[in-house]
Amino acid sequence: MVKHKHYRPPGKKKEGNAARYITRSQAVKQLQVSLPLFRKLCILKGVFPREPKKKVKGNHHTYYHLKDVSFIQHEPLLERLREIRAYERKVKKADAKKNRDRANLLRQRRPTYRLDKIILQRYPNFIDALRDLDDCLTMVHLFAALPAIEERIEVKRIHNCRRLSHEWQAYISRTHKLRKVFVSVKGIYYQAEVKGQKVTWLTPHPLQQVLTEDIDFNIMLNFLEFYEALLAFVNCHLYRSINVKYPPILDPRLEALAADLYALSRYFDANSRSAVLDPQASSLSGSGNVESQQIGDSVSESELRLAQLQHQLPSNEPGALMHLVKDVAGEEEEDDDTRECKKLFKDMKFFLNREVYRESLLFVIPAFGGTVSWEGDGAPFEENDESITHQWGYLAGRDPPPHLSPFVDNEAEGYVPDYAETIKQWKAAGRSEVLPLPGVGKEDLEDPQNLLAEGVIDRAKAKEAVEKKKKMMALEKQYHDELNKELHGVPHSSSVSNIDNHISGKETEDKEEFDDDSELAKLTMPRRRRGKLEAIEKGIKRKKDHIDVIRERKRKLRESQKSKEG
Repeated sequence: MVKHKHYRPPGKKKEGNAARYITRSQAVKQLQVSLPLFRKLCILKGVFPREPKKKVKGNHHTYYHLKDVSFIQHEPLLERLREIRAYERKVKKADAKKNRDRANLLRQRRPTYRLDKIILQRYPNFIDALRDLDDCLTMVHLFAALPAIEERIEVKRIHNCRRLSHEWQAYISRTHKLRKVFVSVKGIYYQAEVKGQKVTWLTPHPLQQVLTEDIDFNIMLNFLEFYEALLAFVNCHLYRSINVKYPPILDPRLEALAADLYALSRYFDANSRSAVLDPQASSLSGSGNVESQQIGDSVSESELRLAQLQHQLPSNEPGALMHLVKDVAGEEEEDDDTRECKKLFKDMKFFLNREVYRESLLFVIPAFGGTVSWEGDGAPFEENDESITHQWGYLAGRDPPPHLSPFVDNEAEGYVPDYAETIKQWKAAGRSEVLPLPGVGKEDLEDPQNLLAEGVIDRAKAKEAVEKKKKMMALEKQYHDELNKELHGVPHSSSVSNIDNHISGKETEDKEEFDDDSELAKLTMPRRRRGKLEAIEKGIKRKKDHIDVIRERKRKLRESQKSKEG
């Protein structure tokens, strides 16, 4: 009996990628929402397009997993957004009928929604939120520096971003969690370590921002809406972890003078003193979950407590910026890095001139233990203060000093700048450490027998290290002998060059043999592994070419400087 191939009738259940993935048009049709609303829901819920191995509808479609679409379909926020869309139609209808009273009344009663449950769903633990905070901080700091544009970016969004960014910076500065700072062409990079997690963000330079028409601000504003809620929850949790009430109530006089960071530092000082006076009032609930009703109930109490303590703090108290109350109950223990950062600018007083951009320095200097003031109203101390140790000004036309990025591993990149070598020598001199000779690494000077006894290396590697050490010691002795001959004017032999030629020739032969073996191994590899290997080799070659370009630029720069001096 011959079995005929079974053909599934149309409309029956699908299998494979056709059942697991659907296109964006199908997802919009299934959810019964518009495309902008679908994008907003995907951004808020953290749903992203997928790349199936076999694209059933073609390569020109965007695909989503069916489970992700079902995840959005059962979200209560979807029904809330539908209600808001229906409510907006009522407002438009009132405007069309020229019923201004009803339209204004409807706008005042416009329904809203909250993202609290979505944030708790996406980040069940606080550490998860800290891991995903890099893009959040970069976006919030970006919009904090943008100008408000009618019908595109509202003023209250800009002010809210500035408030959240200042609250984050004030916490980092107060707890001395800042680790790295780098000024680049794009902006200023910062890296902080909070709860064992490294958080890196970028802030733009304080320049006038020109916004073009080809930017889709709707998508960026959807991301910003979620990031504002996320950063507010993170700030609230961090503030309560050090017994500081959230949201902070700032001095309106300092806010009017654009001294938000200084106002927040005074708020920290006031809350620290209140914690010492009344420890039970600032005790934590322990859960870390913040409800909006609890925050609203504590605002009046915070205002009362701050109003009482504002009279105890002078308006120009220098210590309010840095010398805060120590050993407050509830603060976590400091690690070694925090102690080192805390005393980097210890007992140093900085004063910023009027032309200096103070926003970044007011954040960085107190984070490393210094005290800072500026020229203008609301400053902690004046320019004529005799205790000032450093004054910061701006000299037009001067070349800035070399600025090395702390985010780049020079050894891994294969290129070490001259200034990095100078800093390494300074560090070695400060530790009374003797650096090895040129071409001799510190690992070459270690005793292989000790490494063998400690179990760091095996016997074969120890034997090889012993031979290498003997060879390096012989070369080092010969290097000193030839150096003495050159100092006394005695013509030295070419034994060193012969040894070098012998070594280089041997290395060339080994390299040729290695290249032959690698080519043979590459031919026997599977195609996927061979492709990965070729991609790695291309990356290494690209890095080497980049290093060669840097060295060529350095050579040309030195030649131009010599020609100018000559």
